[in-house]
Amino acid sequence: MEITASMVKELRESTGAGMMDCKKALVEANGDMEAAVDVLRTKGLAALAKKAGRATNEGLIGGIVAEDGRTASVLEVNCETDFVARNANFKELVTELAQQVLESAPVDVDDMLAQPYVQRPEITVEERLGEAVSKLGENMGIARLFRYELSTEAGCMAVYIHGIGNIGVLVEVSTGTPEAAAHDAVRGFAKDVAMQIAAAAPIAIHRDEVASDVVEHEMNIYRNQAAETGKPEPIQQKIAEGRLEKFFKEFCLLEQQFVKNPDITVKQHAQQAGKEAGASVDVVRFVRLVLGETNPEPKSSCCC
Repeated sequence: MEITASMVKELRESTGAGMMDCKKALVEANGDMEAAVDVLRTKGLAALAKKAGRATNEGLIGGIVAEDGRTASVLEVNCETDFVARNANFKELVTELAQQVLESAPVDVDDMLAQPYVQRPEITVEERLGEAVSKLGENMGIARLFRYELSTEAGCMAVYIHGIGNIGVLVEVSTGTPEAAAHDAVRGFAKDVAMQIAAAAPIAIHRDEVASDVVEHEMNIYRNQAAETGKPEPIQQKIAEGRLEKFFKEFCLLEQQFVKNPDITVKQHAQQAGKEAGASVDVVRFVRLVLGETNPEPKSSCCC
C-alpha cells in the first residue's frame, strides 16, 4: 500500500512521533493507522492515542440542565465555517435546540427534526433550521444529541461546555437522599466532574467497566514493550502489569487525579462531597462530545 504524506502527517499529529518514525511505522503496518500507532507505542515512540477523534466539521456543542437538575441535554450542531459558528444567531440557535431536546425528548435526530419547534410550535425543527440556513447562508445540521433523566431516586445532572463550544460533557451524579442532591457540595462536585471529563477524557468510570478486549490489547502492547528491555520474563510481566495499572489510573474516571487538586483522586473528591452532604455521592454515567468526532459511546455504571 502506498504511504502518502497525508497519512504520515495524520499519524504524526495523533502521536507526536517523528516524521520518519511515523513513515516507517505505516510501512510496517501496511498503511493501517491503528496498527501503526501500536508499532510506535511498542517502540516507545508514542503515548496512548486517546481516540477522541479529530474535528472535521465546524459548529458548536451546546447543552442545558433543567432548573430542578433532574434532566439535561447536550447536542452538536454543525455548519460549514468557523465564521458562522461564532455568529451570535447561530449560538442562539444551538441554545434553543438544546432546550428542544430537554423539553421534547426526541429519540434521535430524525425524530427531533419532525417535532414542533418549542419556541414556535407552528413550525417544525427542520423548518427552523431552514430559516437559519437562509439567514446565515450556510448549510447546517444536527449531528447528534443526548438527553438524560435521573436514573436513580436522588441525584443531579451537570453540563459543561469547554471553551468556545468544541467539547461538551453531560454527567449524572447520584446521591443517597434528595436533600443531599440539592446540597452545594454535590452540585459543585457534579460541575467539577463534568470539567474533569472534558479535560482528562476518561474511557470508563471504573476499571471493571473497561472492555476486556481493550485491556488485552493494552497488555499486549506493554508485554512487547517489556520484551524490548531483554529482562527475564517474570520481570517483564511485572513491568507490563505496572503499566496496565498506570493505564487504569489515567483512563478510569474515579482513579484519575482530580484536575483542580492533583493531590486527590476523583473518587476522593466524591467522598469529600458526600461527607459534606451527609450521603453517598457516585458518578452514574456520562457522555463526552468532541466537535466533529463520530460515534461517541456514553459511559455508565450500575455499581458506583
